[in-house]
Amino acid sequence: QVQVVESGGGLVQPGGSLRLSCAASGSIFNINTVGWYRQAPGKERELVATFTRLGYTNYADYADSVKGRFTISTSNTKNAMYLQMNSLKPEDTAVYYCKYGDDHWGQGTQVTVSS
Repeated sequence: QVQVVESGGGLVQPGGSLRLSCAASGSIFNINTVGWYRQAPGKERELVATFTRLGYTNYADYADSVKGRFTISTSNTKNAMYLQMNSLKPEDTAVYYCKYGDDHWGQGTQVTVSS
């Protein structure tokens, strides 16, 4: 059983920054891939960023729309994950979800970018 909880969402002005956190507990030892997703009103859920740890090598991948602005990271113990979001745009407004492994989702946290 894996429990995942996001936090850190809120209202921010365009050009601002926000850091999302994701806390995981339970059987996470064998989970090597984690990710952030988002869903805007009326749209499908989309991938934002993924982080894969294979041995001593880490891989991060990003959606084109957030490359250069967002950074995904994890704690060494893998029980926490973060998404640093800079230069935020109104089109980044969405509910952001973290996912551990194939199917362990959090409940989501709202990010609103508006002046």
